[in-house]
Amino acid sequence: MKVKKYTAKSMHEAMKLIRAELGDDAVILNSKEVDIGGFLGFFTKKQLEVIAAVDPSINRPSSRGIQPRPRVETNLPNRRKIKDNPDTEQTKELMNELTQLKKMIQGMNEKDETNVKDYPEPFQQIDDRLRLQGVSESIRLDIMKHLLKAWYNQEGHDKNLEEIEEQLHDYLLKLLSPYEMGGLTFDKKVVNIVGPTGVGKTTTIAKIAAHCVLKKHKKVALITTDTYRIAAVEQLKTYAKILNIPLEVAYSIDDFKKAAKQFEHYDLILVDSAGRNFRNRLYVEELSKVIDFENEANTYLVLSLTSKYEDMKEILNQFSLIPIRKIILTKKDETSTFGVMINVPIELGKGIAYVTNGQNVPDDIVEATAPYILKSVLEVD
Repeated sequence: MKVKKYTAKSMHEAMKLIRAELGDDAVILNSKEVDIGGFLGFFTKKQLEVIAAVDPSINRPSSRGIQPRPRVETNLPNRRKIKDNPDTEQTKELMNELTQLKKMIQGMNEKDETNVKDYPEPFQQIDDRLRLQGVSESIRLDIMKHLLKAWYNQEGHDKNLEEIEEQLHDYLLKLLSPYEMGGLTFDKKVVNIVGPTGVGKTTTIAKIAAHCVLKKHKKVALITTDTYRIAAVEQLKTYAKILNIPLEVAYSIDDFKKAAKQFEHYDLILVDSAGRNFRNRLYVEELSKVIDFENEANTYLVLSLTSKYEDMKEILNQFSLIPIRKIILTKKDETSTFGVMINVPIELGKGIAYVTNGQNVPDDIVEATAPYILKSVLEVD
């Protein structure tokens, strides 16, 4: 079985090429439209890519011509004369050829998808590194367009990796500059901490409280609405006792307002919420039954760096009912890919307040900055 790929402007032109090389007994296995030439997706030309095959050992009447077929399974069995007995050696031989041919085409497609190099070295190294870190495709494309444009405008086109990485660093700083980074600003007294279950909200609140008490010297109080888990309340009570700060448990919106009124002379009121499956918008709506989001408050959404980026986007979308000030990213110590630290600000439009990297209170928490994010993603000093 001889298999060959052809590229032509039209099916008519492709059929001429196939007939000229493989003869009238050739069979079209697959055809698709592809983009040829261009640069970074611009100025490309549409071409037709056709995969054809012929079995030199089989003689067919030349008048049958070539009929394009979309699938292998429906092409070959009708192109070869088979005896009525399905158990003949000829039938078995044909089925083996079909199986091998399908594997061959699948392997060709996989090779095309995985081995194509889009950029010259060392730009490809940079793109590969960003991809492995989980930086989204759209951001990577924007970055590579900028770097390549700068390189082509440079005299001599010297591909110095250190210079390109410096340009990468500067450009990412520029992309991140519009978004607010860093910890609490204390412009509002009440800070609500929300997020899905399992991201480490309670520990994060304890870290923020300790940071504000010990380093910022603020007068802090705690309110928890997480009455779904008794252990969560007890855990927060333990932290409150260690830090010598008050804690109130709110079971309803009236309890919440009463506690907020009680703590109105404090510098900061941190509000813990129940961790639920916030992919369900109903749970987000239920938060407003316990927490007064209409009050003067900032709301921070806690997400885990171990989560899928697509899930993060869905969760943030569900929280569109609530104004989210910034994102807090947890569990940095449990993953080696940090691309979402770039994706979240640039694609989702939310700054990052804190990044936590362990269970120790109050140590394992860092106020996020653009240089810190780039150091994490690019692994540079």
